[in-house]
Amino acid sequence: MAGIYVHIPFCASRCAYCDFFSTLRLADAGERYVDALIAEARLRHGELRGERVKTLYLGGGTPSQLPVALLLRLVEGLRDVFDLSGLEEFTVEANPDDVTAEWCAALPSLGVNRVSMGVQSFEDDILRLIGRRHTAQQAVEAVENLRQADIRNISIDLIFGLPGQTVESWTASVRKAIGLKPQHISAYGLTYEEGTWLWHQRERGEVIEVPEEQCLAMYRILVDELQAAGYEHYEISNFALPGCYSRHNSSYWNDTPYLGLGAAAHSYDGDVRRYNPADLQEYIDKVMAGETACEQEGLSRWERYDERVMLGLRTARGIDAERLRSDFGDEAWQHFTREAQGHIAAGHLAVKDGNRYVLTREGIMLSDAVIRDLLWDE
Repeated sequence: MAGIYVHIPFCASRCAYCDFFSTLRLADAGERYVDALIAEARLRHGELRGERVKTLYLGGGTPSQLPVALLLRLVEGLRDVFDLSGLEEFTVEANPDDVTAEWCAALPSLGVNRVSMGVQSFEDDILRLIGRRHTAQQAVEAVENLRQADIRNISIDLIFGLPGQTVESWTASVRKAIGLKPQHISAYGLTYEEGTWLWHQRERGEVIEVPEEQCLAMYRILVDELQAAGYEHYEISNFALPGCYSRHNSSYWNDTPYLGLGAAAHSYDGDVRRYNPADLQEYIDKVMAGETACEQEGLSRWERYDERVMLGLRTARGIDAERLRSDFGDEAWQHFTREAQGHIAAGHLAVKDGNRYVLTREGIMLSDAVIRDLLWDE
């Protein structure tokens, strides 16, 4: 199994909290960029080592900003390069105000069967504060439009710890999301990334950061509300109805190879990590000249061990200690199991099925510290 990620960097405006690579240059660069994506696919298809492509994910940026004609050109170009006949999940990220009935109607013919929407909040005041273009009502209408177009796998993103957000208003947003009955909900704590507009506002005292204890209370409410509604907590920030886990994102957490196409996209083949420049013109120029734009770095044994621990413990499956031993040797296994003992005694880790180490509910709240102790310290 392999996955393909395609970065669509175009946005209509920039959100106050976002530090992902994006650009407002769709009008003048959209067609050239799609051509470059297809050219890069031809240059790099061999990196998948012949594995069948099971998931395709268009992320951003705002992929829903791409005109349908260009989206069709991109998908047809990818099909010319890769065998997508066995595709199980094709996700497109979208902003709710782009999700019109007309846009939705085009998705099934493209093979799209999953849409991930950045709703973030159901409070209009907060949406305006963080620079989102949509309203809460538009998010509701977007879900209805998707269902009318027979898109039955819908994911909603939320953010907690936003300026002005209270425990009560967050609870209302979570319940509103549940009421829409999406198959998947992702929720992330706000981080003030240096250089973003929101970071500058905090530095100037124009917004006040939500206290950590309040953010933890919001997270606990999130877990309780979603689990009570039948959602499975399968990764620290991700919840899904049974059978609706994100297959593509799961590949990032379980060591599955994936190919990343586009400016700023990353790839991983199990041994080597590759990354494209976060520069639109540099990316287009290199690829259209027949060169791969990516740089690469090989991962050492202990770097791969650290990644396995960091990503594995984020999931409900946790870490299989015997597989860790098989893949990295006795030294790694002894280090992991020895360092885990204190966290088991403290109730932060639990052992299931004899050798599977998972974070407990309280361990999730301290996940950074727990994981840090289990990493290899050379």
